[in-house]
Amino acid sequence: MELFWHDACLEHDTGAGLWELPGRWEWLDEPEPHPENAARLRTFRHALAHGPVAPHLTWSTGRFATDDELARVHSAAYLAHIYKACTAGERVALEANTVVGPGSWDAIRAAAGTALAAYEAVAAGRTRLAYALVRPPGHHAQRSLADGYCLVNNAALVAETARRAGRRVAVLDWDVHHGNGTQDVFRNAEDVLTVSVHMRHGAWGANHAQTGGPEENDRANLNVELSLGAGDTAYRRALDEVALPAIRAHGADFLVCASGFDGSAFDPNGRHNLTAAGYRDIGRRVAALDLPTVLTQEGGYLRGYSALCLHALVEGLVGTAELLDDPLAYLPDDAQLVDRDLARAVTGRAAPGPA
Repeated sequence: MELFWHDACLEHDTGAGLWELPGRWEWLDEPEPHPENAARLRTFRHALAHGPVAPHLTWSTGRFATDDELARVHSAAYLAHIYKACTAGERVALEANTVVGPGSWDAIRAAAGTALAAYEAVAAGRTRLAYALVRPPGHHAQRSLADGYCLVNNAALVAETARRAGRRVAVLDWDVHHGNGTQDVFRNAEDVLTVSVHMRHGAWGANHAQTGGPEENDRANLNVELSLGAGDTAYRRALDEVALPAIRAHGADFLVCASGFDGSAFDPNGRHNLTAAGYRDIGRRVAALDLPTVLTQEGGYLRGYSALCLHALVEGLVGTAELLDDPLAYLPDDAQLVDRDLARAVTGRAAPGPA
């Protein structure tokens, strides 16, 4: 498996404060760093480079995306707006929790270009699995709106590039939050299937008007909402009974995964009770699809446990035995809600199949 990295992704400085009240220093004697910060990505890299899965991985350096490449999934006016904010000389909030600063434009281009470098390695047959370990994350970024720490939709850019190369693409998103940006980008492209398995949270403002519910499902999109605290069993069943059959029925020959770890039992932004074992099983299921696959890094904000979950996911992807124990997991699944949640996802969607 090939990992892709670019140092410029660390230059995006999101600052500190109180998450939902940016800049309100008086609330805290020691301001909290923004949850989407450079330290989390450095920790992820260190875990994979030094953990026991390291011998199964190779590392490559990414690149910057061009303006034309970014325009594959975003409007020119939106990109100009982002660039202007990034070059204003100070930190600018594009919405309540999505900020940019002087180093952000290079980080944005590096994240997108590194995801494309991962795609290029897979498309060339150099590797079957490639992981773009990047930030800022992207799956909430819509064609013309920033949202949820996301500025350019890296997963959508890979999917659109593969689509233009004649691939029939599926995007599988297991970040704890609905992949509304990817849904928005491909809402009229029935040759790309977007599948999001996430916590039920609904719309959360002008920049996230999508609900993520089954009422938004159609032939090109499948939302699988799971009740808060769903746990490992719910995710296994959601994949086995709903998401993966839909991907197979779509006839996908290329897979893009929006890979978030904020569904973990200890994440401050999710707490969906997933453990490292749950993420390992997600990796195994993705590998079993046996498709050319690019993964892009999305959420995961308790960086130590998220790094353990990332390591476990990669174990599943490359097919090793369990290499690390999980010293923290203890929460049970909330199994009583699973049947209802999966039934809602299935009945809310039109019959799957090639467009």
